[in-house]
Amino acid sequence: MHVVVFFFALIVQAFLVPAVRAQPYQTQEVLLENGLKVLLLENHKSPSVTFQVWYRVGSRNEEDGKSGLAHFLEHMMFKGTAKVGPEEYSRIIAKNGGRSNAFTSEDHTVYFATMSREKIGIAIELEADRMANARLDGSQFESEKKVVMEERRLRTEDNPISALAEVTGAATYMVHPYRRPVIGWMGDIQNLSREDLQRHYQSYYLPNNAFIVVVGDFSTREILAKIKSAFGKIPRGPEPPKVKVEEPPQRGERRVVLKKEAEIPFLLMYYHVPNLRDRNSFALDILSVILAGGRSSRLYQELVYHKRIASSVSADYGGVSVDPTAFSITARVMPDKEPAEVERAVDSLLERARSEPVSERELEKAKNQIEAGFIFGQDSIFGQAMRIGQYESAAGWRFLDSYLAGVRKVTAADVLKVAKQYLDPDRRTVGILIPVKEKNQ
Repeated sequence: MHVVVFFFALIVQAFLVPAVRAQPYQTQEVLLENGLKVLLLENHKSPSVTFQVWYRVGSRNEEDGKSGLAHFLEHMMFKGTAKVGPEEYSRIIAKNGGRSNAFTSEDHTVYFATMSREKIGIAIELEADRMANARLDGSQFESEKKVVMEERRLRTEDNPISALAEVTGAATYMVHPYRRPVIGWMGDIQNLSREDLQRHYQSYYLPNNAFIVVVGDFSTREILAKIKSAFGKIPRGPEPPKVKVEEPPQRGERRVVLKKEAEIPFLLMYYHVPNLRDRNSFALDILSVILAGGRSSRLYQELVYHKRIASSVSADYGGVSVDPTAFSITARVMPDKEPAEVERAVDSLLERARSEPVSERELEKAKNQIEAGFIFGQDSIFGQAMRIGQYESAAGWRFLDSYLAGVRKVTAADVLKVAKQYLDPDRRTVGILIPVKEKNQ
């Protein structure tokens, strides 16, 4: 997964399970005249509907000195319009038996609600209203800025692992905007102005820079009519500015050491890798499962079970991203062990992955795990909608159709190739958390 606020990465990881369409209904795509794309998937297993609005804007679209702007705007979108008062959006949804929330990532900002078929029209009207009429200049600005700053303190500055992920990410990318934290640097958040917010909203919150995903118990004809009625009258805007920055090749290992009050040491490695548009993405997914996909994986068996030098390990390839991303390896170091010892053990296993093919048994097991994850994901209409939205945001939702077939075609030679090519020590950034006792201020 490319660099994100660490807690957020853990939350959304469950929804990024690769998938293909395997249900009786297929995703339907409709493009409105104003450029708004609508993706509809009927699923009548559960008597509810998930409605999501995805804006193609995240922290990657911000400028230096304005980090956190996309996330701050997400907060302010709940402060009302001429028709809806501050915080009324969530209360209206809850009053009608629904659940709602929003999140921001590097690549997109998403607003969602899950309600009954009979009530989903309420969410549609509310979202269309704030796409066009959000009130961003009220008295809520300064107080909400303090809320965001406190969120940063709690989730990043007071969370040693998130703090490590942030500084390691900043070192992983030298020029690409993925180096900036989604929540923003504290100094940038403090300096954001109403004018910054208004300009960001006017530039990116446009029907032609958004798409809608709807999954659940609905009639495509009926819900499409509601969406067209609510959103179709919003005018198309100018095309938003494009991000054209490319990260230059890394020519040597980078290292970050963070000394912070913490319970245990932590090891984090980021390797530069391509996103899902690259044919090697299938093999990278399988490699991540072989390395740390469960208790029988290589990293778990060696570091946790046999040597007992780590309490947990992970390997993650988050290829569902707009731009080239990172392959991460992490380990929670046991309190009586040193990060250097864990790093040597990880390096030994990675050297093996780069020098010899995986067994057919390991390969098939990894493929089966990916397929099992897809089947599990089918149980949730929210998970289905998230999956469609993530792929549409990154490369187009139709990439879902070829994913599982691509995984099935991966050979041991393919896994060896990507391990050699991408798990190169000269292409990685290593972050180490060293616990210290903070001095009283």
